[in-house]
Amino acid sequence: MQKKIPLRQCLGCREMKPKKELLRVVHSKEGAVTLDFKGKSPGRGAYVCHSAECLKKAIRAKAFSRAFGTEIPQEVYTRLEAEMEAGDGQ
Repeated sequence: MQKKIPLRQCLGCREMKPKKELLRVVHSKEGAVTLDFKGKSPGRGAYVCHSAECLKKAIRAKAFSRAFGTEIPQEVYTRLEAEMEAGDGQ
């Protein structure tokens, strides 16, 4: 029997992809929004492809604000873009 692969939707391109192919963005109880390269951080998760283009699309569409149910400051988006370009933990 084949093991079921969990799928998640990218907030940028809106495509369903295997969870392992996507990057998790976490909104912690303290209100911090960070990239979760390991996929284990506690908090509400939203997923985006490993491409800067998908991240930019998600930011433009305010998809993270909708997913987390809170307004997200611009400096958080700037930090997410910098982390994505740096590829921390990959």
